[in-house]
Amino acid sequence: MKRMLPIFALLLLLLPAGMALAAPGMAALTVMPSGNGGQTWSLSIQVLALMTALTLLPAAMISMTSFTRIIIVLAILRQALGTAQTPSNQILIGLSLFLTAFIMTPVFGKIYHDGVQPYLDDQISAEQALQQSAGPLRAFMFDQTRETDLDMFAGIAHYDASSLQSRDDVPFSLLVPAYVTSELKTAFQIGFLVLIPFLVIDLVVASVLMSMGMMMLSPMIISLPFKIMLFVLVDGWSLIMGTLASSFYM
Repeated sequence: MKRMLPIFALLLLLLPAGMALAAPGMAALTVMPSGNGGQTWSLSIQVLALMTALTLLPAAMISMTSFTRIIIVLAILRQALGTAQTPSNQILIGLSLFLTAFIMTPVFGKIYHDGVQPYLDDQISAEQALQQSAGPLRAFMFDQTRETDLDMFAGIAHYDASSLQSRDDVPFSLLVPAYVTSELKTAFQIGFLVLIPFLVIDLVVASVLMSMGMMMLSPMIISLPFKIMLFVLVDGWSLIMGTLASSFYM
């Protein structure tokens, strides 16, 4: 009898697991016809698609918003000041993210109003919500994209010029690289203008040290306080942030 007790205990432990395995699970994919002739996917596949899309969110945040221009200008500014790792990379990225959120708030608001809210209210399908949500983002990207960059990528992809008569004809696969290229050009143009005043200070300090015969003393050590003082006196952070924010709405 004592030998049978462990066997009964093991059976009691395995019984719930066996019942759980025998119970029917939720179908991973269920496609049902909708009233307008389309198809509606089950909730499980929608969640899977959403989780897959979230993995691409960092890439979209970098390449389809104002983040690229902001982080490049701030990195050039730190290099021009010559302060090494001050501000740190974490501070620059955090500042870029919050400034990106400030600049993109009108666009995100239109996306929510045109696509997300009607979808949550069951007024439109997921495909329609995706198309309507892409409209404000495409308009923002087109306003910052140069036509020469669009023409360049259209030529590389062998697009027929007659098939790209309007903005709606330009696919995302063509718009995104053209937008990123235009953002890089604009960021380096702003960075060049930021770099010039600090370069002048470095040249003046280096010339003075050379004339005094102090060739062994690094000009960066002497010019750093003057560059910081100049940047603080002209309220440099406000100028940089205001210029970056206004550059997207000019």
